[in-house]
Amino acid sequence: MTNQSPTTVGFIGLGNMGSGMTRNLQKAGFPLVVNDIRREAAAELLAGGATWAQTPAEVAVSSDVVITMLPTPRHVDAVVNGSAGILAGIADGGTWIDMSTSVPDVANRVRAEHAARGLHILDAPVSGMSVGASTGMLQIFVGGDAHDVERLRPVLEAMGDPDRILHVGPAGTGYAVKLMINQLWFSHLVATAEVLAIGVRAGVDLEVLRLSLAASPATSNVVENDILGILDHGDYDEGFAIALACKDLGLSIDLARSVGVPAELSGLVEQIYRRAKAQYGDLAGEMTPVRLYEDLIGQQLRRTAGVPA
Repeated sequence: MTNQSPTTVGFIGLGNMGSGMTRNLQKAGFPLVVNDIRREAAAELLAGGATWAQTPAEVAVSSDVVITMLPTPRHVDAVVNGSAGILAGIADGGTWIDMSTSVPDVANRVRAEHAARGLHILDAPVSGMSVGASTGMLQIFVGGDAHDVERLRPVLEAMGDPDRILHVGPAGTGYAVKLMINQLWFSHLVATAEVLAIGVRAGVDLEVLRLSLAASPATSNVVENDILGILDHGDYDEGFAIALACKDLGLSIDLARSVGVPAELSGLVEQIYRRAKAQYGDLAGEMTPVRLYEDLIGQQLRRTAGVPA
């Protein structure tokens, strides 16, 4: 597969992530066939030469590779199955890449029920948020056959950082890696918020405390970078809604349960996230749990210019 002979890419799901990913695919020269529940989400792509399909089945009929980027496993199941679903249109031997943050169940059922069709199915969820999707610098974790991964690498590289497109193992491992990354990041965020709130309440300057944490064995990317949006601008990252974060946490707990590993800490983090969602609303940003601790101490966590001597 090369860009000299462009592969037609079908893409279903043009939300915060999918919109940026498809723009980069188009920029890289891949002909696009797109579908979303909102046709207006495709306006810019259509102006650039993409083709609109009325159904997921029509996407599959017209594409060499079908990509889904959808909010939940339920949405993936809905676009894959049924008379208007991907399976109704995809050719035997066709390729489907699910880039949603999901679990293996839907793809596993497709493999089991359509084994004779020789379909090539990859799970390739991403990290990098909407900024990474827009810039084409996503990190992509791919589960599936190694030959398929290499065959599809030009498509993946149009959306992600070539050095961070990782083949993480057989089918399903891409989903698992992404869920574990999310789970650890959410846990880091809650722990960081708790520590900052306690330290500030105990009289430590916020930035002195953060820098001390950053210089210690307890540092993390959350401490060094991600928390700065809140500390400087009160930005709780509304680009990724807390309702979706709670969905991801629930999927992570489900995965732990399915493999028989207790997840007590992860379960507590999930409950803190769900409490923040209930308090601040579904559309609040994914870093909104920090507000719970700000409310508890009666003070916003904001740093001022300069660090006390």
